[in-house]
Amino acid sequence: MARRLFLVIAVLALCSAHAWAAPADKADPAGTLSLEGYAEWREGPALIVDGQRLVLGPAGRFEGARGIQDFASVPLGWEVKAKGRRASDGTVQASEVEAKPNGDALFEKKVLRLTDEAEARYRRAGRYYTTGKRARTIGRITDSGNEVLRVQRIVRRLVPPYVDPDRVRVYIVQNDDWNAFAMGNFAIYVYSGLLRDMDDEEVAIVIGHELAHATYEHTRKRLAKTMFVELAALGVTAAAHKSDNRKERAVLGLLTAFSALALVNGYGRDLEDQADRVGLRYAYEGGYDVRRGPPLWRRFAKKYGDKGSLANFFFGNHSLSSERAVNLEKEIALNYPEKRP
Repeated sequence: MARRLFLVIAVLALCSAHAWAAPADKADPAGTLSLEGYAEWREGPALIVDGQRLVLGPAGRFEGARGIQDFASVPLGWEVKAKGRRASDGTVQASEVEAKPNGDALFEKKVLRLTDEAEARYRRAGRYYTTGKRARTIGRITDSGNEVLRVQRIVRRLVPPYVDPDRVRVYIVQNDDWNAFAMGNFAIYVYSGLLRDMDDEEVAIVIGHELAHATYEHTRKRLAKTMFVELAALGVTAAAHKSDNRKERAVLGLLTAFSALALVNGYGRDLEDQADRVGLRYAYEGGYDVRRGPPLWRRFAKKYGDKGSLANFFFGNHSLSSERAVNLEKEIALNYPEKRP
């Protein structure tokens, strides 16, 4: 069993460490962009999807579910997939758009159950801690007080309109490091050191990044990319009715291993980069100065080194801090020209 768990974690680590970057403005050789996210705000004729301003091109094809006939009628919170090209004003002119409700997805309920259980354990213990042979306490946790109220005020300005801000639960981890992470059930943990050393503009950019992990269901999406390969390695097939109990145990075991690994390696570079650009949009819509984003990552690089010495969601398997700063400068130029440094 121990050997199998080691192999599972090793394979997941290899998958997590796959070094690709997927900024929203990266096109295929034909110049076509692909966006996949949620309709989160409207800006004139544009929908905000994946942090980008998306409009339907003159000859664009729209496909909507539940009787939605046109692009302008897409409800906020719906899943949106689109292909198109970047226009000179920074908008993505879509040639194809598909929109549908955000319903239950593969592994979603299991991810929520696992993260709910983890949150309950931390609350009972009154501390955030790592598990395993080298378990250690990271810091005492609190869910009340001035630091919690400060983060809650920021959260209320950041969440997109289809998300109930009361769904977001805030915990402060008493630790001097600059760190924060979000679970798939909208529990957000912020280190006291980050709150002590950063102003609200900077904290908003950090929290926006973490909220994006939750709203965009990154735990589930990253897991889904590796789960079927891992189940096959365990000899479990989704079609084998007699293996339901075994599959259930295997899925829960893999979820646990994946969650532990995510604390070390993050969600993978593609989803971390998406959290950067969507989180920047959250900060912008909340009225915060997105120009603070690039200097913030340079502050992290100066404190922890360019890659970051922390093992956490925030640094994780991400682009180098210097690359993050450059990527966000591009995002500001494309999407927030009035906020250009």
